[in-house]
Amino acid sequence: MADRRVVAPLELDRSATGGFFALLARIPLLRLRETFRRRRGPIAFLAVVGPGLIAGVAGNDAGGITTYATLGSMTGLRFLWVLPFTALLLALVQESVARLGVVSGQGLSDLIREHFGVRWTLFAMIVLLLANLANTVANVAGAASALAIFGAPVAVTAPLTAFVVWVLVVYGSYKSVERIFLSLTAVFLAYIAAALLAKPNWAEVASSLTNPSLGGVSGAEMLLLVAVVGTTVTPYMQFYLQSAVAEKGIDVEELGAARADAILGSIWTNFIAACVVIATAVALGATGKPIASAADAAVALEPLAGSFATILFGAGLFGASVLAMAIMPLTTAFAIAESFGLESGVNKKLSEAPAFYGIFTVILAIGAIVVMIPGLDPVGAIISSQYLQGLFLPIILAFIVRLASSERLLGVHASPRWLRAAGWGAVALLAVLNVGVILANLFRLGA
Repeated sequence: MADRRVVAPLELDRSATGGFFALLARIPLLRLRETFRRRRGPIAFLAVVGPGLIAGVAGNDAGGITTYATLGSMTGLRFLWVLPFTALLLALVQESVARLGVVSGQGLSDLIREHFGVRWTLFAMIVLLLANLANTVANVAGAASALAIFGAPVAVTAPLTAFVVWVLVVYGSYKSVERIFLSLTAVFLAYIAAALLAKPNWAEVASSLTNPSLGGVSGAEMLLLVAVVGTTVTPYMQFYLQSAVAEKGIDVEELGAARADAILGSIWTNFIAACVVIATAVALGATGKPIASAADAAVALEPLAGSFATILFGAGLFGASVLAMAIMPLTTAFAIAESFGLESGVNKKLSEAPAFYGIFTVILAIGAIVVMIPGLDPVGAIISSQYLQGLFLPIILAFIVRLASSERLLGVHASPRWLRAAGWGAVALLAVLNVGVILANLFRLGA
């Protein structure tokens, strides 16, 4: 793959043009343009930041918050130590994906089609479509249930929220949509406040973070741990991140800033996850009783931390759900359109990319319609969707590790040996964990 670095105009051969370029080099505007093409440090990071942070926090959607809240309510702080490991895994994966997007200038589904063929691409798209449909339903339900805390009816808020998201994406540019997404990441500060208001025993929190233990883990707890991994390192996050990096046109010279964005996004999302687990563990006292929804976790905080904590948790749930309501259908639209060579991108007009926006619209509409079904209890579907993502994660991760290790594709930016070993080790560990969960549940059903 050819290096995509942009060559500044003033780097052209000056031997044939004499002092002409020397004269131009004295013009401040041209020197300023060259400076920004070679931006470094904080300037480069601020220009590049967005895709990694958005992809990371999008994992803390309604499904993610429900899963973390369930972990806290059912097991207390016992498995808090899992989150530093998932943070490390997510950072390794997102760094690889950001590197792929910057150097190749292509989305993940594009690369899968080119390097693994149509059959594997079709399989990957089916996996992504099933997982994202379930998660879109979960996030429309999450946004509606968050507003239900304040008395708003689900039948009104579900379609209305979906419509607002549709308008923002279809009629907005990439820059405007990205700014909205970035502003929504601020709602996750609510979970930090909720954890502080719950007043946990911080010595116990520190002990739980640093003392891993898997002794006496039941089949249900193991399934929940797989769901935690599945909601932290999701396939859709990686498809979105690489497509967003490619569409933003980040240059190879800014690769360091793009990698930092991806890694910091991974750390931030797991820190928020830890706050959710801490808040619900303290509020529900590790009774072993599963919550009915993430909104239930918000309400459960009120007796312990007051109504303000409930409002904060509910606001965080709404913002996170709205963010993911846009990201998941967008990811699916990007991936499927890229797979079949169709026009795609938020910068395109509706008439320029009808298939792309059509896929986005259908998935978002299905999510809103399903949520409005009377008597629907989404929690089982939410947890199952996170487990489904955990089940398919080793397959998608294998594609990423293989592509990121290709010197033919990335040249000097290919993964070093230690990162390749870590990647394949993660694939193997997740596969073994999934097989263990399946066998445990089969034996439980046969008992």
